[in-house]
Amino acid sequence: MCLAVPGKVLSIDDSNAGLKMAKVDFAGVVKEVSVQWLPEVEVGNYVLIHVGMALNILDEEDALETLKLLKEMGEFDAELGKDGW
Repeated sequence: MCLAVPGKVLSIDDSNAGLKMAKVDFAGVVKEVSVQWLPEVEVGNYVLIHVGMALNILDEEDALETLKLLKEMGEFDAELGKDGW
């Protein structure tokens, strides 16, 4: 199963006008993802990520609650483990 997972934007790289990227922290797992579809995203925002693409900006409370539930369900490691995207 492929879930959308929330993460916190640590940095944004917009040096390539065709592909705006960000480093995103998923409760200690840092991945590089595309934020091209969210021109208003800022460092510190929580974003919902699906297959390496940021889909939406979330408020912090909702993002942290979702991460907690994913961990409880055992889905967090499956989605973001070392073999994940």
